[in-house]
Amino acid sequence: QVQVVESGGGSVQPGGSSRLSCAASGSFSSLGIMGWYRQAPGKERELVATITSAGSTNYADSVKGRFTISRDSAKNTVYLQMSSLKPEDTAVYSCNVRYSRSTYVSTAWGQGTQVTVSS
Repeated sequence: QVQVVESGGGSVQPGGSSRLSCAASGSFSSLGIMGWYRQAPGKERELVATITSAGSTNYADSVKGRFTISRDSAKNTVYLQMSSLKPEDTAVYSCNVRYSRSTYVSTAWGQGTQVTVSS
């Protein structure tokens, strides 16, 4: 079993910054792509950013230039540094990781963490 736990988030003023962390633990031999998703009230979940095991990144257009995703493979952790936050960034942010165990490949989700951008 694989556990994914997010931390960080909370309330931030517009224009401010915040950093989210997501750590994976449990039974796996390797981690593949890791990503952050978000879901605002009344909206569908959307991709925010992903990072491969090789370090290649992908961002939603709405966060390009403001958010940075990174990972620490030694700690099985992925980060999301968010800057120049806007009220429309308010959402529950969830982490997804792809893991493998021998020939078995699957994904796991964290429980999500709330980010609220408001003055």
